[in-house]
Amino acid sequence: MRMKLSSLSFAIAIMFTGQSYAKSDQLTVAAVSHIANWNAVAPLSNNSLFAASPRWTGSKGPQLTYIDTQGKQHAWPDKSWNSWAPGKPTENRFVNINAIRLIDSQLWVVDTGAPDFGGTPLPGGAKLVVIDVKTQKVSKIYTFDSNVAGKGSYVDDLRINGKHAYLTDAGWAGLIVLDLDTGKSRRVLSDSPSTRAGNKAIRLDDKIVLTPDQNILKVNADPLELSPDNKWLYYGPLNGPMYRIPTRALDDNNLDNVALEKLVQVWFEMPPSGGTAMAKDGTFYYSDLAENAIKRRLPDGRVETVIQDPSLHWVDAPIIDDNNIMWLPVPQIDRVSLFQNGKNLTQWPVQVLKLDLNKK
Repeated sequence: MRMKLSSLSFAIAIMFTGQSYAKSDQLTVAAVSHIANWNAVAPLSNNSLFAASPRWTGSKGPQLTYIDTQGKQHAWPDKSWNSWAPGKPTENRFVNINAIRLIDSQLWVVDTGAPDFGGTPLPGGAKLVVIDVKTQKVSKIYTFDSNVAGKGSYVDDLRINGKHAYLTDAGWAGLIVLDLDTGKSRRVLSDSPSTRAGNKAIRLDDKIVLTPDQNILKVNADPLELSPDNKWLYYGPLNGPMYRIPTRALDDNNLDNVALEKLVQVWFEMPPSGGTAMAKDGTFYYSDLAENAIKRRLPDGRVETVIQDPSLHWVDAPIIDDNNIMWLPVPQIDRVSLFQNGKNLTQWPVQVLKLDLNKK
């Protein structure tokens, strides 16, 4: 079904449906969009959903959308936060959201602050915004200055461990450690071999993803996960591998990069992946871009294919909810105009799929 766009105030065509566009009957469609490449979602217990997409993909509508149980969309937390345009202030508006995470009724929103892919964050633009889901009020804003998110930075994703948040920088290769109590942040492992992308090509449909200048796409520190006991941070560039470092080391302000480098270990030779998720038992899930698949690394190190389907084309940032359902945004990042000589080859609608891991 193709929805008409003209009647939608925010021009986002979405719906909740049990019909699947996927070939596998193991996948169901939670939501679709005809104009937004949603790369990040955060489901609630009642099956309503938050969804966001990077501005540079060419997506239309709000930067952050709440989809209610009736399938209606709402700019969230309000229209003002979604009203940024060139020349407008950045402090209280989303410039370019790349990740969202829902933790204890608080939605954490990662704003890269850079409207263009590979650009530099605007002053006051790079930030972490915390919003109370019940009140729809912003409860905290953490900003990153140019020493932390500087030239070429693309603050990518986050995980939270007690009083610390860890964020990846996919542009200016490195990690960011944020003290949630003081609001102070610092860069670690900048331009480290563990945060810098190598020369492994990213392939989908047996085609190499190229930048507008026809070089292979290199995305620095991107995926990250915490071990279930929060003792290890796993991270790496998009094209792999995954590394690990003790979180106690990252939390120690007295350890410099030289000391931290000595503690970094290669954890897993992961292939190029759009996103990852960690289960409570330590099973590590990831999308395999080249194979349109979801795979998992078991705690004993064995790797299994969970599902392979053409509809899983660049799954980004999967989320496992409390019912062991995996939510899979499929933004088809490689098909946006930036990587296709100015022509958008997205196969509409973009989908958010669900996979019941209890049956896997």
